[in-house]
Amino acid sequence: MEGAAAGLLRMRRLLLVVWLGLLTVGLGLLLGLLAGPAWAAFAVLPPALMAWGWVMLGRNWRSWRYAERADDLLISRGVLWREETIVPYGRMQLVEVTSGPVERHFGLASVQLHTAAAATDATIPGLDPAEAERLRDRLTELGEARSAGL
Repeated sequence: MEGAAAGLLRMRRLLLVVWLGLLTVGLGLLLGLLAGPAWAAFAVLPPALMAWGWVMLGRNWRSWRYAERADDLLISRGVLWREETIVPYGRMQLVEVTSGPVERHFGLASVQLHTAAAATDATIPGLDPAEAERLRDRLTELGEARSAGL
């Protein structure tokens, strides 16, 4: 998940900086005007949270993996709580590519897998749109071939 996936990290970090930057300014102004300048010092909490979040986003981004195997798709993610999802090709009901406005700005797309069991729905974020479409077509083809044998 290199290349375009680095765009996912950039996108998430930019969103972190924008939202916590706005929160810092708003909190500083609100506390400064309503409670006094001494209370405005609490506006340093969002930048501290931003520094922590910056590191955590990098660790989370590096934890995402997926592998197309012979009979199923393996998706793993997580740093502290490792999560692995195995979706058999024959159980896939719908494979779709999604890309919101922010994702499109960064040249990213996600592949969403749907199965009959809601608990096994899975997403692979941060893909190059061409790779997402290739993966969707491949998974759909494998799913149709495997489900025909059921």
